[in-house]
Amino acid sequence: MTFSPIGAACGLCITFAAAASGVQAQEQAMDASLPSPVVLELYTSQGCSSCPPADALLAELTGDPGLIPLALHVDYWDYIGWADNFANPHYTERQKAYARAAGSRMIYTPQMIVAGTRQVEGNDPEAVASAIAEARRTPSGIALKVVRQGDGLHVRAEAAPGSGPLKLQLVRYKPEATIDIAHGENAGRSVTYRNIVTEWQAVADWPGTPPLDMVLPAPGDAPTVVLLQGAAPLGGPGAIVAAARVE
Repeated sequence: MTFSPIGAACGLCITFAAAASGVQAQEQAMDASLPSPVVLELYTSQGCSSCPPADALLAELTGDPGLIPLALHVDYWDYIGWADNFANPHYTERQKAYARAAGSRMIYTPQMIVAGTRQVEGNDPEAVASAIAEARRTPSGIALKVVRQGDGLHVRAEAAPGSGPLKLQLVRYKPEATIDIAHGENAGRSVTYRNIVTEWQAVADWPGTPPLDMVLPAPGDAPTVVLLQGAAPLGGPGAIVAAARVE
């Protein structure tokens, strides 16, 4: 699918409060040398006949504690007879922003974006595995710690010199849902989806110094991911340099 250049999608703003100065004793010391989980973004659709194998692959990858697999359902296949009930136009805009950052005018499903920088076909296990292995070899230079505090998340981060600027983002997801698809390319299929993104919010811009220390509101019990992402050279989303999940 082709698209015309558009402005960057506006993140949904949320308020935040300054973190309390005391840190709970049970929190572990932050260590930038520890590897950060690798974030996988699968752009998928219930109306795409090529997507179920990619959805199944993402489901397998949810068992790896070193990965944070996320399914972002796009809306541009809804016109062919089945409206994806998880689709969000913001996720389509995010995928377009990745395409622009790569100098491309094409978007497609299923597409897997690994650590914000490696774009592969989401139903190609070997390509996905290779991209994950490459991401794991890339040092982060960021120590990120996220701890739930009631209806909020206490976020702390420290960066090596030259690591910023970075955008702090908050993602919430539904762990699992099974959908009986009645129409479209997947008519008659029952597909189980995992880690379905329900919110993706840009929270704040962090220059990398001083250390980040803040509390984000996160009411409810939905699993939540906090991540730090840079910008690509051509603009738009770049490398996801650190991420943490709270369930």
